[in-house]
Amino acid sequence: MNPPQTQDYPQWYKGYIDLVEGNILDVLETQAQTFVDFVQRNSDKADYAYAPGKWTIKEMFGHIIDTERIMVFRLTSFARAEKAALPGFDENDYVTNAHFGDRSLESLCEEFVLLRKSNMYLLQSLNEEELSRFGTANGNQITVKALVYILAGHVMHHKKVIVERYL
Repeated sequence: MNPPQTQDYPQWYKGYIDLVEGNILDVLETQAQTFVDFVQRNSDKADYAYAPGKWTIKEMFGHIIDTERIMVFRLTSFARAEKAALPGFDENDYVTNAHFGDRSLESLCEEFVLLRKSNMYLLQSLNEEELSRFGTANGNQITVKALVYILAGHVMHHKKVIVERYL
C-alpha cells in the first residue's frame, strides 16, 4: 500500500503520516508489540505527568486506544461507502471522562495488543477501491488509506512525546 497523497487528508495529519516508513501493514503489526514493550520498559513512569494539567503515560496510552477505536470506526464506515458525515471528538474530554489512571498499565497493554490484532484483520482485507474511498469526519474529507497511516503515525507521535518529555 502506497502512502496517501496530500489531497487525501487534512494537512494537520501530515505530521503523523510522514512518520511512517516502510510497509504500513508490517509497521502496524509490529508496532503493537514494540510500543507495548517500550511502555513496559518505562513502567516506573506510568503515573507521571511532565507538567500540571498534562496527561500521565497511562492517560496517554488510554488516549491512543480511544483514538484507534475512533479512527478504525471512521475507516470502516468510509470503506463501506458511508455517506453520512461523522462527528469529531475532543481528546481532552475523552481522557477526562475516562479513568485510565485507575487501570493497571498491564491491562492497557493487553487491550492495545488485542485491539490492534483485531484491527489488523480488517486492514488486511481492504482492497484498493476501499482504501481510496473518501468520507467526512469532523467536517473534513479523508480517505480510508490516510486513516490507516494515521493509526501508525499517531502511536509514533506519542512515543516521541514520551521520549522527549517524560523520560
